[in-house]
Amino acid sequence: MATLLVQVARDQPTDQAGVLVNPAVTRGSTVLFPTVDAMQRNGQRRYDHEMIYGAMGTPIQHQLETAIAAIEGARHTQIVSSGLAACTTPLLAFLGKNGHCLIPDSVYGPTRRFANTVLRRFGVETTYYPPTIDAAGLHAAMRPNTQIVFTESPGSHTFEVQDIRMIADVAHEHGARVMLDNTWGIGVFQPFRHGVDISIQALTKYPSGHSDTIVGAVSVADEQDWHVLRDTCIQIGQLAGPDDCWLTLRGLRTMGARLEKQSCAAIDIALWLAERPEVSRVLHPALPSCPGHALWERDFTGASALFGVVFKPEYGVADMTAMIDSLTMFGLGASWGGYESLVLPTTHGITRSCPAPADDGPALRLHIGLENPNDLIADLSAGLDVLSRRTMPQD
Repeated sequence: MATLLVQVARDQPTDQAGVLVNPAVTRGSTVLFPTVDAMQRNGQRRYDHEMIYGAMGTPIQHQLETAIAAIEGARHTQIVSSGLAACTTPLLAFLGKNGHCLIPDSVYGPTRRFANTVLRRFGVETTYYPPTIDAAGLHAAMRPNTQIVFTESPGSHTFEVQDIRMIADVAHEHGARVMLDNTWGIGVFQPFRHGVDISIQALTKYPSGHSDTIVGAVSVADEQDWHVLRDTCIQIGQLAGPDDCWLTLRGLRTMGARLEKQSCAAIDIALWLAERPEVSRVLHPALPSCPGHALWERDFTGASALFGVVFKPEYGVADMTAMIDSLTMFGLGASWGGYESLVLPTTHGITRSCPAPADDGPALRLHIGLENPNDLIADLSAGLDVLSRRTMPQD
């Protein structure tokens, strides 16, 4: 993967001219053609990542699409305006009137909100299923009008790993497509080898890597699916700006090195937290104690640096809040995947229909950045001391 990230979607020198290492940013709306015939012929090439009109993509967007398709093992990729747009656009593209969609109960909150509002207004019914559902349960949940089985593995806050192979087999048996939010698994999970039809990436995270872009990607392996997706994106005006595409393509070049370092640090910190007396459990798929670890070990070649921490029930949300407020090395904010460490409280911030593995005590989510892991552990240790002192008997 490291070599691919460096080499993919690069301009190559010719016999007559050299090229810059990084492609140039291309900004523009109007594309000029030499003749009416040339304009009309090019207008028919909307599936070919060609220059037609700025709203249909610029050369730098098309280069980023080539890179993401290679990373995901896809045939085609469409770059869109955000990670959430990457989730919602294919739902609009592949769901029809009176359709039914299955979504895991652990799904990213804004995706749930979209299903409960926009899809509902369009007459699409959504059922939320346990993310650790087995084949019998999934067969029972399928309906004649089920068009999409959405997956997200691991889950956004509770990190359940789904059996994507099994889900794809069952969904395809019933004639449904499988969508996967593969943001956590970029570079370490190959969706199309496991039966996924549509893979989603929030490129805001590790591909960009610097917390300064909002951009997403939708990838497919089937040519007909590409036509449906591409036509939908053109019809609703989905694209990303050239500067965000350029920044993301540049960030991709170092993603392998960043992800490897951050992932190793995250596992070390997760193991340290698992031994702390204040912690009930650590929700990191690479830890044998985490639900879904066997599936992670079977299907993934690595891990993200994002994981959850559940505290023991004797601690309250106010205690955890005081701990979070005392941290100095962890930024408090949404998103993740940048070079910096982040913390986010997740208790009361998650809507669930099924029991979740973070119900026993207050919980938070950590993203481990590129800081020295010893500095991060020292900061967390001081924060846990604040947590413990709040429950000690007062004189």
